[in-house]
Amino acid sequence: MARTEQQAPETGSRLKVETHGINVIGDAERRGRPRDLFWPWFGANVSILGLSYGSFALGFGISFWQATVAGVIGIVFSFLLCGFIAVAGKRGSAPTMTLSRAAFGVRGNHLPSAISWILTVGWETVLTALATMATATVFERLGWGGGTTTKVIALIVVAGLTVLSGVMGFDLIMRLQTIITWITGVLTVVYVILVAGHVHWSAVSAVPAGSAQQFIGALVFLMTGFGLGWVNAAADYSRYLPRSSSGRGVIGWTTFGASVAPLVLLVFGLLLAGSSPELNTSVAADPIGALTTILPLWFLVPFAIVAVLGLVGGAVLDIYSSGLSLLSAGLRIPRYAAALVDGVIMIAGTVYIVFFGGTFLGQFQGFLTTLGVPVAAWCGVMLADMLLRRRDYAEADLYDRRGRYGDVRFGPIALIVVATVVGWGLVTNASASWLHWQGYLLAPFGLGGREGSWAFANLGVLVALVLGFVVTLLVSRSRVRAQEIAA
Repeated sequence: MARTEQQAPETGSRLKVETHGINVIGDAERRGRPRDLFWPWFGANVSILGLSYGSFALGFGISFWQATVAGVIGIVFSFLLCGFIAVAGKRGSAPTMTLSRAAFGVRGNHLPSAISWILTVGWETVLTALATMATATVFERLGWGGGTTTKVIALIVVAGLTVLSGVMGFDLIMRLQTIITWITGVLTVVYVILVAGHVHWSAVSAVPAGSAQQFIGALVFLMTGFGLGWVNAAADYSRYLPRSSSGRGVIGWTTFGASVAPLVLLVFGLLLAGSSPELNTSVAADPIGALTTILPLWFLVPFAIVAVLGLVGGAVLDIYSSGLSLLSAGLRIPRYAAALVDGVIMIAGTVYIVFFGGTFLGQFQGFLTTLGVPVAAWCGVMLADMLLRRRDYAEADLYDRRGRYGDVRFGPIALIVVATVVGWGLVTNASASWLHWQGYLLAPFGLGGREGSWAFANLGVLVALVLGFVVTLLVSRSRVRAQEIAA
């Protein structure tokens, strides 16, 4: 039997706190079919926030059709990356950042695990903050008060539900995501019907087209905002599937479940934002709350429900995966305790964003592009490492520093660092003052500097992804073969 960490039996269907941590899931506990992956991925990405991405995309100075193409490519491709990494879950039956040890070594993997932890904690904080601000906006429109007290109560409710789900673990999350999928799916359709009259095609079609650089900038932003924000957690939910599950099914259901709602919401969000410059501007300050301004009063409460549940659906998956990343980074506490730690940090971060954070969009873009670079580099390394493997992971060696995967593999770690340094030199974010140091390679590479036409194309994310993938594919073949023939 494979050596594992924090292993405990999980039996029966009674809802209880999951005791599994970063250990391998035993054969007797693997269950389900690839199509079951539809529910958690759809529930995590059906958020009304998808409508706001329409405004974000147009903010790059591109037309409706350019933004639509950028959305289709960026969303589907980035979630396809999640689908590929989800296959590792059924091949190794361990969390994503534990399987990453095969490429980086048992302790060498602490660096990408720490990056993954920061990203997921950041995302759950952003989603919780958005839910809090949206609730306050709805209450204000209803005349029920939308000040500090309302925000505090909303924060307590949203954070409480998120932390509870993270602590309880996999079974509750899978059940909750199914409920969220149905409720938010139906209410989102109602929202679209109610506000369809605010779409004016003449105004939308009149939005001028942008340059190739602006198109690429929107494409990369949508990639980082959707699939690249999930790649580091993609195997956390497929690890419970039987080994005999179809790899194509895992890829297909993950990609389809995660992509379908964002695609529909993005296109409709583009139509709304392109029809009203005022709405487009308001979304930047309050991405969810601004969408209530075009609703009839009687639908504000249902809207609050769909907005909060959709955001909670994403936050729940994030807090679960952030806890697993924290354990993979070397912290030796139970999984539910790691979720509590992340919950405390999430609440503190939400308080800052809601009460002291200022303009939201600039900070949000800065957060995505800054962390998107090292995550893209890790994703490239992970994908290439998986592509080179012909056998399932050697489970025991994922936890043994003397095993075939080694302790610290300096090559992949150095590749992450170099790809990140290069990537940060090719991205900018003028709205976030704390990121003005980025973009230092734009001038040396002949791309016009921080004020040139390539300044906001965010090429660094793509460069980091390609560097991680290509270099690993070229230099790691012999290492992987040696691991797979090891006794």
